[in-house]
Formats: sequence, C-alpha cells, structure tokens
Amino acid sequence: MSIPVAQEIENLLRAAFAPTQLDVINDSAKHHGHSGDDGSGESHFTVMIESAAFAGVSRLQRQRMVNAALGDIPGHRVHAMAIRASAPGE
Repeated sequence: MSIPVAQEIENLLRAAFAPTQLDVINDSAKHHGHSGDDGSGESHFTVMIESAAFAGVSRLQRQRMVNAALGDIPGHRVHAMAIRASAPGE
C-alpha cells in the first residue's frame, strides 16, 4: 500500500534537509475541476520549508534543491507545487 503523496514529500524533505520547520499543504481541493486535477486529491501542494541548507543560496537554487530532493514527484506525479524555502532567521 502506498503512502499519501504529502507524507512522501515530507519524508523526502526531512531526510534531505533536516528542516527546522516544514509544512506540506495539500491545495488540491482548491483546484478541483481545473487543469491538472487528476481526481486523486493529490495534484496541487504548497511546501513551506526552513533549513540551514538554504543559507546563502538564491531563491532559484533553493527551488532546484527541493525539486531534486523530490525526484519524480513535481511535474510528473503532482501537477503543481509552490515552494517557499528559507534559511533560519529569514
């Protein structure tokens, strides 16, 4: 049995970044019937992550780091993902 995508996202990000804060929010219900809604209830997410790994790293590079940690989830298994990545104290 597979785990929910939100839990999988959380597990991968915790392992990759040891975040001081992490919220994985399932926004799929807001997009019901819109483009990219596959009916799974797991098509749109917001990730808010704070980690020392992002210190001194540009916003674009942070997004790339998060996407790399998530493998095939963004753009393949999930239609849309908003990423808000920060370093502690930002």
